[in-house]
Amino acid sequence: MNILIALLPAIGWGIQPLILKKIGGRPTNEILGTGIGTLIVGLIVYFFFSSQSVSLGTFLIAMASGAFWVIGQTGQYTAFNLLGVSRTMPISTGLQLIGTSLIGVFAFGEWAGTTSKIIGFGSIVLLVIGAAMTAITEGSDDQGGTSKGLIILASTSVGYWVYSALPKLVDAPGAAIFFPQMLGVFIAALIYVILKQPTAFSSDKSWKAVIVGIIFSISAFAYIFSAQGNGVATAYVITQLNVVISTLGGMFILNEKKNPKEFRFTLIGLALIVIGSVTTAFL
Repeated sequence: MNILIALLPAIGWGIQPLILKKIGGRPTNEILGTGIGTLIVGLIVYFFFSSQSVSLGTFLIAMASGAFWVIGQTGQYTAFNLLGVSRTMPISTGLQLIGTSLIGVFAFGEWAGTTSKIIGFGSIVLLVIGAAMTAITEGSDDQGGTSKGLIILASTSVGYWVYSALPKLVDAPGAAIFFPQMLGVFIAALIYVILKQPTAFSSDKSWKAVIVGIIFSISAFAYIFSAQGNGVATAYVITQLNVVISTLGGMFILNEKKNPKEFRFTLIGLALIVIGSVTTAFL
């Protein structure tokens, strides 16, 4: 049963970008729908599953964590249109793992000991190489869009890093801070859309994208229980299947084209990303 729970976030986060691109729309439509969906699930969790209150300080930190997630997610949504899902997801995953690992080492004292640090930084090298290999393209097809997409991913991934780091500052279980995190996602999404494209509120694509927010937040909530039942390392490793699902889904379901050489590089890059992330989870 615990393994089945662990598979929920892997599958949910893996199919999330595929459903999003099938719906279509601009990043404002996508992030608005995502924000609304997360609020719906957050409220359900708050009223039916949450049994522990948190202090105002913890509540605000959790809200800020969710708000920073929106920065990373809007960058990812924008990159989908420039790079495609099959290229964006492994690069984005690699950047997230690199940033959160380095923050864990330098800010929270993780990877204690010389051996752990050597293995850990070796894993980061694998992540960098793997992400670079998935980005390889032949020819000059839309190189301007490729460069722009990579810059956006690199600059907005800090949002994911802060999203992951802030909860470590508070002494509260994941279920207790889940609602304020989702509320932070919703508020930040609203602000982004109001400033960027207020007409997104009247678009049917925004409301269709609510399902993506529901999938994301259910997956995030399932991950909390997976970590409790399977241990953090095992739960984290299993969730890394999401990048495999989304990348292969981008190629075979969304029909994102890659020539044989690019396809081989992508598979090798995915393998390196999974190996690197699995290794860091057990340090």
